[in-house]
This record gives sequence, structure tokens and C-alpha cells, in this order.
Amino acid sequence: MQKPRSKRLRMLAAILALGLIPLLGWPEQQVDVEKLSSQLGVEIKQTMATGKIPSATIALVCDNAIIWTGSCGNSNLWAGTPAVRETVYLIGSTFKTMSTYALLQQMEAGKFKLDDPVNDYLTEFKIKGDDPANPVTFRHLLTHTSGLPGDFGAHPVWGTTVPPSLQDYLQAKLQLKTPPMTKLVYSNMAFTLVAYLVEKFSGIPFKEYIQTHIFDPLEMNDTAFAPRPDMEERLAIPYMFNSRKERQQPAIRVKANVWPAGIVYGTILNQANWLIANLNEGEFNGHRLISKNTFKQMMTRQFERFTGPIGNGWLNQTTGYGLTWWISQHEGDTLFAHSGSVNGYTAFMVGNLNKKTGFAILTNGHRAHSHLYKLALRSFELLEENRLE
Repeated sequence: MQKPRSKRLRMLAAILALGLIPLLGWPEQQVDVEKLSSQLGVEIKQTMATGKIPSATIALVCDNAIIWTGSCGNSNLWAGTPAVRETVYLIGSTFKTMSTYALLQQMEAGKFKLDDPVNDYLTEFKIKGDDPANPVTFRHLLTHTSGLPGDFGAHPVWGTTVPPSLQDYLQAKLQLKTPPMTKLVYSNMAFTLVAYLVEKFSGIPFKEYIQTHIFDPLEMNDTAFAPRPDMEERLAIPYMFNSRKERQQPAIRVKANVWPAGIVYGTILNQANWLIANLNEGEFNGHRLISKNTFKQMMTRQFERFTGPIGNGWLNQTTGYGLTWWISQHEGDTLFAHSGSVNGYTAFMVGNLNKKTGFAILTNGHRAHSHLYKLALRSFELLEENRLE
């Protein structure tokens, strides 16, 4: 076999030997991507081994561009199918941040204010247990301080049951567990109510609204509530590690009563577009989704009394909820982040508002949050180390 002759080809050969498939054509005037890719390959392989992660796709972004993306492992262990950047994963609760944009668009249209009582806008049903003297507000919904429970309501994808309509589900289940602002309770139910409110304010079905006002302008052509046939062909199998048998086992695919909270599928390239929009204050490719002022509110910690590591351990004592995004201070910079997790999948994304850089990862590993957090921070370190003067 003839040896690669150029430095670039030698580096590419080394990367491929690690089992990492990189994206070519990086903007080399910004970053030494050859060195970065080689170093990242080692970090990713170590993360996947310690986190029991069968496959992962990763993207790094800077300003308005994807500067690096790679894939590693097998999206289907039985078939030995290698993950590629077009592999489709469940993106989970990273979608909550997109739902928030949809609701805030309605706020900008004058339909409500953040501190308005939500019950004032509900007619077909009300939030049971809501006290008019201490009401649930829109701000509470977007910061997990509403007092609504988590809930999920799983339905096997190939089972005989299906999720109810948004109205039927909320009419039956929408009841406070605690008064608002009592404590942080991560609530999928709250974001199901967000979806219903987007429908009510806009007069458009939620899925259609998201497609038209979020996915389309962000060119997220491979993100969907129900994967198209061509997306299904690229779906990663969800896996859970069986420690007793020391092997990965396929997990049951599920739908959920709270599907607007994160039963959404997509690719790493689409997740990268979402990061770019947020690194650019709500604008993507010349299309503004929310105003700069609204974006600033979204990226501001809302309640200082509720701070400390969240989302299974991210990041430090400065971490708190902005409007849905987790907001943290790290080495003098402001970071926004969110994870996503459903049986057999873990997703994560984080952006640095000061350096305009971002990291996103999709995996078919189960509850791998802490491993992805460490990889994200290490990726940021390597990105800075490999910047060109």
C-alpha cells in the first residue's frame, strides 16, 4: 500500500485509524483543524469507551460556520453500520429550546407578557391548583419553576396505544404538584403546555408552526417529529448497556404524551445550525427568529435563588436557568447549554457567547450526560489551543 505523501493525507490517515470520519473543507485560516481533528479523535474514543456509547456524531461551530464535524462508532451494532454525519438520532430535550423560540415569537407578536398568569389565557381547561394570588406565569413555565410535575407517558412506537391530543392530555393531567417558585422541578408537562399555547396564540398546529417558523428558516431539513422514510433509513438504534451481561442491548423506541418536550429526531448538522443561530443572537443566514432584546432575556439567569449544577451535573455553582437554556459562567465567559435524554439516546449542546464557539453531540448511548459534558469542555480547550494567529 502506498503511503500518503502530503501532511494533510498523513493526518487524515491517522484520524481514520482512530475510527473517526471527519468533515473535510474546514476554514483553515481560523483553526489548525488537522491537529484539532487528531486530538479530538483520541478524546472522543476515550469518551465513548468510558461512557459505554456505541456511536456519536459531533460538530464544532464558530461564528456563522461549522468548522469541524466527525462521526465515530456504529449506529447499528448488529449490522455494523458506521455512524456518519447524516445519521439520525433522537435529539430529546435540546428541542425545548426551539419550542421556547416559538413561544417567544408569539410574545413579540403581543400575545402575552412573560409575567402574565398562564391561566388567564386558557379557556378549554385551566391549571388545576393554581392560586390567583401566586399564579403560574409564562416565565415559570420556561424556567421549570411552575410547580408542574415532570411526567412522560411512554408509548412503544410499535405498541397499540398512542399519545392523546395536546388538549386531551392537558385537560386530564394539568395540575400543580407544588406552588410556583417552591423548587426546581424539571417539567416535560410544562413544555407540552408551551406547545399548546403556541397553537392557541398562532392558530397553527404546533408541528406545522415549528416546521415553518423554526426548522425551515434554520435549514434544518433533517429534523422532524416523525422521521421521513429517508430519515428512518439513517436512524441510529437506541442502546442501553447491560452491566450484568457486559453488553449493549437495544432499547424500546417510544413515543410520549409529552412529545413536544423532546420526541424529535435530527442530525448533527441540523443541531449545528441551531447552535449557530444562538451564537448569533437569534439570527441564521440573514433570517432573524427573535429580536436581540428577547435573545438577551433568554440568555440571562432568571432566578438567582435557583443556581448550581443542573441537568445531571452541568456545570458549576453559577449555573441557572435562563429562558430554558442553562446559563453558566466559565473562565470569564458566558455559556448556554442543554441536554436531551430518552432511553438509549443522549444529546448535548453548548455555546460560548463570548468566543462565539459551540459544541454539539448526538449519541445512541444511555444517560451519558457527564461524559458528554467533559468532552464538550475538552473540545473547547482544544479549539482554543489550535486557533491560528
